Amino acid sequence: MPGPYQVWGQGYAPFARPAPVNGVAIAALVLGLLCFLPAVGLILGIIALVQIKKRGERGRGMAIAGAVVSSLGLALWALSLSTNVASEFWEGVKEGARGSGYSLAAGDCFDVPGSFDRDVYDVDEVPCTEPHEGEVFGTIPLSGDDYPGDGYVTDRAEDDCRPLQDAYAMDPWALGDEVDVYYLTPTADSWEWGDREITCVFAHTDETGTLTGSLRADETTLDADQLAFLKAMAAIDDVLYEEPDDYAEEDLDANKDWAADVRDVLAAQAGALDAHTWSGDAGRSVDALVEEMRDARADWAKAATAGDADTFYLHYESGYAYVDGDTTVAARKALDLATTPPSYDEDEGDGGDSGSGSGSGSGSGGSGSEDV
Repeated sequence: MPGPYQVWGQGYAPFARPAPVNGVAIAALVLGLLCFLPAVGLILGIIALVQIKKRGERGRGMAIAGAVVSSLGLALWALSLSTNVASEFWEGVKEGARGSGYSLAAGDCFDVPGSFDRDVYDVDEVPCTEPHEGEVFGTIPLSGDDYPGDGYVTDRAEDDCRPLQDAYAMDPWALGDEVDVYYLTPTADSWEWGDREITCVFAHTDETGTLTGSLRADETTLDADQLAFLKAMAAIDDVLYEEPDDYAEEDLDANKDWAADVRDVLAAQAGALDAHTWSGDAGRSVDALVEEMRDARADWAKAATAGDADTFYLHYESGYAYVDGDTTVAARKALDLATTPPSYDEDEGDGGDSGSGSGSGSGSGGSGSEDV
């Protein structure tokens, strides 16, 4: 019977059986090729060469290749650090991550894969002429290295989206009662990936509802007559919205001061409407409205000098009677503007918004993004 295979010495395998490949050599080559840990690949390559020599294992070529590639990797890393290439590379990675979310601007319309009641990680932009779930009316940039907190971001959205809304949709009557305001805001997670923007959005009050057509009504879509009218009405509305929280019985002086402000703004805006040159038949309708505004101004002047709450409210009610009345509707009709007055939530203290909501979304993939 044939004898056993001869052993060639400690560390060597029997004849006719191939020597094993050194595992450290394999690791050195892999790490060297990946270039993520070039220094480790170089060290492992040297260790592998020592082990191979002592044990008679295979893999000398891989160990050498790993050490050489790792040396080149170290050189490239040193060069990248000195030329800021590494920083640019990492910024590219983060930019790619941001690309998985969304970037929206005023006038963009979109759909979301879920709803505004939960985190929004991505959106699908669609033409505003088609049914859509949201329309952007403005964006608010944020700054800072550290996330400022959910409370701060929400407060900024509520404070800063309102002026953008008024500038984008200058005719509040055109919004209707089915349009609400939402905010897409950054979260702590999305902030880490560079999400620094609040997106102000119009959406349907019903989470399953959609909008059709753009709600934009500003200098880009309105004619000169419409602009002049809406600017005058907005100035008056801004003052009316400042009505004191306390009743006249509780703080008569504050209410009288406010009535004086209403008196002054009515005088100023009646004059502005009077001075505008109206085209077509709009002038007659606007003139009728201006006459009512001046009558109302006289009542507000009396309210501003009232000696008691009862007298104040007597003139207050007369002064308010023209607001959103028949002459306003007639002027709007002549100017081809919306003619259905909005409904006002009696619980709101800042004017006649139909409401505003918040949800969350993400521009970088977390709420995600951002919050609506």
